[in-house]
Amino acid sequence: MPAPDVSTRSLTDLLDLRGRVALVTGGARGIGRACCKRLAEAGAIAAVCDKNTEWAEKSVAEISADGGKAIAVELDVTSLPSVLSCIESVTGQLGGIDILVNNAGIYPPALFLDLTDEQWETLCGINLTGALRMAREVAKVMATANHGVIINITSIAAFVATNPALSAYTAAKHGLWGLTKSMALELGPSGIRVLAVAPTLVETEGILELRARQNSVTLADEGGQLGSDMPLGRAALPDDVARAVLFGASDMAVMMTGSTLAVDGGRLIH
Repeated sequence: MPAPDVSTRSLTDLLDLRGRVALVTGGARGIGRACCKRLAEAGAIAAVCDKNTEWAEKSVAEISADGGKAIAVELDVTSLPSVLSCIESVTGQLGGIDILVNNAGIYPPALFLDLTDEQWETLCGINLTGALRMAREVAKVMATANHGVIINITSIAAFVATNPALSAYTAAKHGLWGLTKSMALELGPSGIRVLAVAPTLVETEGILELRARQNSVTLADEGGQLGSDMPLGRAALPDDVARAVLFGASDMAVMMTGSTLAVDGGRLIH
């Protein structure tokens, strides 16, 4: 299916997501919540999908208070029945899925020599297999409609080994980047674009909690401002990532697939 020519449309129109449904995994906090807010601000109905339904409902309330539309749906990406139930709930309530943001992920540090099989399987089960599972099932819905956008939240760890305590995380994100390219190649003829957004360290609740809880070897600038060693002088904020996701999901990016938008503060320059 050829990409449409949008040359004559206005910028406002190209960013308008009214009438579209955006499903965001891990949508209750951090990057996911920021994505839900920006997508809803652009007019999409955001399906805030998360294992923690209490947090998801809070995010829905925030979006509604800002004038947006959203629903909360329970989702555990490690469970196929949960994935299928989530998709059925979203399509049943909202009529389809136009945008998938594969954001659910975990970031537990573990040095390679100390890494257990259970830790590896848990992390890869969420960060890689969970993303594959969600994308595969949503892509079936999108292929029927002959359109859709899938955005995988990877990391700069998809390209470089950022820290010795993140071997499993780095492997999973490398895998998700490879999956993004393969999906784009296969799904393009079905009208589905597939992109990756690769953040650097992001100042999410989870990262701040990790930093407060332990002297983490994952945070190189420990004790100072997060990301102070980067060219732009700070870590990313969740909304920095969400704005890139909005661009990729919108018709501004109709000629983009299989590529990565790096939200890295210059970290990948070296």
